[in-house]
Amino acid sequence: MIVILRQLARLPLSVFHAIGALGGRLAYALSGRYARRLRANLKASGLCATEAEYRRVLRANIDETGRQAIETIPLWFRDQRASVALVRSVRGEDLVREAHAAGRGVILLTPHLGCFEVAALYAAQSIPITVLYRPPRVQWLHGLIESGRGRGNVRLAPASASGVRRLLKALRSGEAIGVLPDQVPRFGEGVWVDFFGRPAYTMTLIGRLCELTRPAVFVAAALRRPHAGGYDIEVEPVHGDLSGVEGVRRMNAAIERMVARCPEQYLWAYSRHKRPPGAPPPPERE
Repeated sequence: MIVILRQLARLPLSVFHAIGALGGRLAYALSGRYARRLRANLKASGLCATEAEYRRVLRANIDETGRQAIETIPLWFRDQRASVALVRSVRGEDLVREAHAAGRGVILLTPHLGCFEVAALYAAQSIPITVLYRPPRVQWLHGLIESGRGRGNVRLAPASASGVRRLLKALRSGEAIGVLPDQVPRFGEGVWVDFFGRPAYTMTLIGRLCELTRPAVFVAAALRRPHAGGYDIEVEPVHGDLSGVEGVRRMNAAIERMVARCPEQYLWAYSRHKRPPGAPPPPERE
């Protein structure tokens, strides 16, 4: 399987993005539940001032979601240098380098926006990075993920107690970690705070890591250029205390600001506001 994927990965990025856009449209047309969730989350975000703007972003997002799903093939299975070469510009990189040079650990919050896979690969050129991931339920996918993601200076940490220990070790060593901060955590690992105006069960892990290591924290996103022209990475620092409920709110606000730059490329189809098993319902609003 890996040999086949490495051969496919040689195809131009434009081919993958064309196939991905088609796949996104098919998924939207064939799954009513998927389509309803995408529309509801985008509509509730408040990012579209008019109905015409909402329709424009919706159409673009259907294609971009498909592209996000398939572009892992060229990014995981090409030579790492060829994958990183797809990054055309980086804004805010100097702040990350300064923090690393000062001996601080670095947390890169990479939400489901644009191509978060290439952001980690790019960062690993200059800083070893440990990426938190949720192991797939299908056993044979483990090898694909480890082969694709865990290359060079990119190390993997499962979403478990042992994985958190790896994250701590990396931060204490002055290295970087990458986390999807808008992934719904398991019960006991999050709190209910607003995300685009609606309660979302949000991880408290970042605040706990900050209390233990005092790292520099950034939101990072690799946004797709038009016509498969590569990616532009945007990096913004997250200021203030990220511990406790107020810290989680501050983190979500930073993610919202980054998503607002390019709502067309956010994964609105993700069930971000779901209630994880065992978790209490969100508190009643006063």
